[in-house]
Amino acid sequence: MLLLAMDTATPAVTVALHDGEAVVASSSQVDARRHGELLLPAVDRVLHEAGLKLDALTGIVVGVGPGPYTGLRVGLVTAAAFSSALGVPVHGLCTLDGLAYASGIDEPFAVATDARRKEVYWARYEDSRTRVGDAAVDRPADIAGSLAGLPVVGAGARLYPEAFPDARDPEHQSAAALAGLAAERLAGGGGGFLDPLPMYLRRPDAQVPKNYKVVTPK
Repeated sequence: MLLLAMDTATPAVTVALHDGEAVVASSSQVDARRHGELLLPAVDRVLHEAGLKLDALTGIVVGVGPGPYTGLRVGLVTAAAFSSALGVPVHGLCTLDGLAYASGIDEPFAVATDARRKEVYWARYEDSRTRVGDAAVDRPADIAGSLAGLPVVGAGARLYPEAFPDARDPEHQSAAALAGLAAERLAGGGGGFLDPLPMYLRRPDAQVPKNYKVVTPK
């Protein structure tokens, strides 16, 4: 097994290689505006560090979000391109599940990432491997009561400490954790993966103007 994992659903552009036993190379850089510029060099970097080439891969792991429209699709399109070129499967995972897995918390908690617009993408977990319900997007004040007393992992917790006073690490997504979770699920029979399609949870900011004038030549 040799998995290439990547996630661009958060400000972290993160890539890792996992051989089924452990992470053999990883790269993460936090930059919310340069996903497209940073991802492929990061892939080259981890392959070079591991002394491997793309044709050694047996699968691709990609975070499907939730996340902003532009950044999220960079990772998904790249994963799809590698899959097509190499003839290997793509395994989609919820980005929040990667953060939960990296936390190692074995009691009820939540994960929250920055959704902009003064909102967070979030989900509740029974432990680091078990999500309870679907991911959602809400204003922190609207969910603070339901998450009261729970640790909250991720950048969303640090952005809104008044709503989430018990913020826990990690703050940012790690492809190493995503790869580890995928390897564990594959070893257990291959269940629990999502289609490699974007989990947006809300419509993009760009909208077609209403009542616009059609200009036609005379």
